[in-house]
This record gives sequence, C-alpha cells and structure tokens, in this order.
Amino acid sequence: LEVKVVTTERAKHFYNAQEIPVTLYSDEDEWQLWKARSDPVLHIELRRWADLMLVAPLDANTLAKLASGICDNLLTCVIRAWDLSKPLLFCPAMNTAMWEHPITARQVEQLKGFGYTEIPCVVKKLVCGDEGQ
Repeated sequence: LEVKVVTTERAKHFYNAQEIPVTLYSDEDEWQLWKARSDPVLHIELRRWADLMLVAPLDANTLAKLASGICDNLLTCVIRAWDLSKPLLFCPAMNTAMWEHPITARQVEQLKGFGYTEIPCVVKKLVCGDEGQ
C-alpha cells in the first residue's frame, strides 16, 4: 500500500508536516512541478497514480467547492479531474450547526450523485466543546 497526502493550506494548521510519514503535497507543489507545456501537471499525475481517493476530513468549505465544481487548489483540482470509474470516499467533518444547515444535505447528495461514497459523521465531542455530529 502506498499513500500520498494532498493537503490544503488551511489544513496545515492542524498538523506538523515533519510528523507525516508519507509523501505530502500542497498547492505550492503544483506550481513547482509544472514549468512549460508538456511538463507533468501534478493534479493530473495524482489522479492517474491513485486507485482510490479518500477525502478526510471534508470540511464545509471544501464540500461547497466540490458540489459547485470549484477547483482553486491542488485538492479540488485532483477531485475535479478524478476518474469516476475509481472509488472516491469522503468523510464530512464540521460543526453540528454547519452539518445541520439545509445546504449541507444538498451538497452531500450532489457528491453522491457524482458516484462518490460518503463515510457518515459520528457523534462526538467537537473541538469547540459542543457534542454532536
């Protein structure tokens, strides 16, 4: 099993990159790889390489981007280019108030409509101290 991690800039707040024992890619890598026409494009190389994609955690912002087709960072570009014959699993993770907003259910259904598989939320104590999904 080989794992590669694609991170967003905001996600970097939650971990120390030196503690990640696998290859880690971020937006900066996308632009360092590609210099001229016919050079490899990282988001395309990653979609070709992977047999499966897991988006965990999938925050409300990225969920909204994916449901709307926005691809403004490496992660959303990989997903937009994803080969729909391969599995893509997503794990929504956000505050319960955000989870219960009516637009969230529509966005989750949109992703499922693309053929992506939801790994459902669990009830637990949240970072803010609330308890809920």
